[in-house]
Amino acid sequence: MPCDRMEERKLIKRINQLKKEKNAVILAHVYQRPEIYEVADFIGDSYGLSKKATETNAGIIVFCGVDFMAESAYILNPEKTVLIPTTQAQCPMAAMVDVDGLRKLKHEYPNAAVVSYVNTTADVKAESDVCCTSANAVKVVNSLEEDTVIFVPDSNLAHYVMKNTDKKVIPWSGWCYVHRKFSPEGLKQAKALHVNAKVLVHPECVPEVVDLATEVFSTTGMINYVKKSPDKTFIIATEVGVVERLKQMFPEKVFFQAPPGGTCLQMKRTTLELVLEALEKEQFKVIIPENIRVRAKKALDRMLNVA
Repeated sequence: MPCDRMEERKLIKRINQLKKEKNAVILAHVYQRPEIYEVADFIGDSYGLSKKATETNAGIIVFCGVDFMAESAYILNPEKTVLIPTTQAQCPMAAMVDVDGLRKLKHEYPNAAVVSYVNTTADVKAESDVCCTSANAVKVVNSLEEDTVIFVPDSNLAHYVMKNTDKKVIPWSGWCYVHRKFSPEGLKQAKALHVNAKVLVHPECVPEVVDLATEVFSTTGMINYVKKSPDKTFIIATEVGVVERLKQMFPEKVFFQAPPGGTCLQMKRTTLELVLEALEKEQFKVIIPENIRVRAKKALDRMLNVA
């Protein structure tokens, strides 16, 4: 066994021991490094992990994802200790929307409901009526009584919602730098090379890429589709971690990353060493002021109730 793999096995063994000793659970987003999957109790997208955070009886939640995900886990479980292995795992898109700017937009559209993508900070969630994920954004928007919706921060997901609702959607001008890399030209080339492949696209991609999809799904939606599909070949337009996960889960099928591919550098900052250190020292605890947490929880609870 290669030396680096031997070290990985030692780290995995120690992490699993500590989880038992400390009654800890590890939640990992699909975009994490593959070795993180080996210590994870649950692997999923933002929505799935939000649900798991409310269902666990563990006293400690180690969230292998980015900052807003760990915040959401704490918002839903303030009585638990929520740890994030590295404070460097900060979502750039979540930082693109600020409270002052959102309040100004709310003042301009006083009758609009505010739908906050989970890829937002706790203080932005606290200014929102309801949260959503890429898996349930359309369902959440269509569940609202209001005819006008302010949607923050991802403009591409907002445009996807626009195509699937009769409501007026006012998008914030944010984006995911990973999904923004995918181009219609690159996807057309991939389709020409793999003519029988099904094309699965994440709704955070630009509208011109979404229009070329066989199906549009969240990360978990893609996995579920592949599981049920009789097709054997797929082109995937989302973060590379999803492609790696699909290859692990369905080795009998073939997956191609849509060019030029995309890697979330912030997600990849989490390592086994940092997970172990977080558990050993119980460091980088997520704490949110109670007045913000309570208001943000209302938006998350409403999302979970709708979905």
